[in-house]
Amino acid sequence: MTAAEHAAVRQPPRASAWPARWPTVAGIAFGAALAAAFWFGVSDTAQVAQVLTAAGFVYLGAAALGRRSAAWPLFGLTFVLLGVGFAVPGFDPSWALLALVVVVGVYGLVRGKVRPGWGLPLQAAAMAVVVGVAVAVALLGQPWAGLVVGAGLLAHAAWDVHHLRARRVVSSSLAEFCCALDAVLGVGVVVMSFAG
Repeated sequence: MTAAEHAAVRQPPRASAWPARWPTVAGIAFGAALAAAFWFGVSDTAQVAQVLTAAGFVYLGAAALGRRSAAWPLFGLTFVLLGVGFAVPGFDPSWALLALVVVVGVYGLVRGKVRPGWGLPLQAAAMAVVVGVAVAVALLGQPWAGLVVGAGLLAHAAWDVHHLRARRVVSSSLAEFCCALDAVLGVGVVVMSFAG
């Protein structure tokens, strides 16, 4: 066997980039679907703000549980709550999300998850900012409400990038997915708020 044949045998075949990039592709698709729902009037700025609240809850919940792998199950829970909010008139998932924030936050405190500082304490502070954005959106009319929630989503996309690089709090796949979703939805809401 020649040296070139020997080297070819030792190197595994190149894998497709698709499996490694599935969180980005899924996040873009999910964000585009939510942006389209906003554009066509199926959702409004308050419902888009719930997406931001859900993102904050996922981070806070994973920090309180002390497990990065908890992020996807927590995302699944928020997906169900937001879906019920879209489908059932009169059900506001924001209140359910805020109740869950309190429950997991207290659970994390009881379990002593106050350290490291980038865990529960920082995620709780970020959640307070997210709640502030949701309150501002409820008080403002368009286009300001859309601009505020869009800016909040873009800021959360940067938050996702930071956590993806640091490999902290949430799983890398969730941070990548959330970054793509937040960026696409945030840009879409800002553009539509200016255009509307």
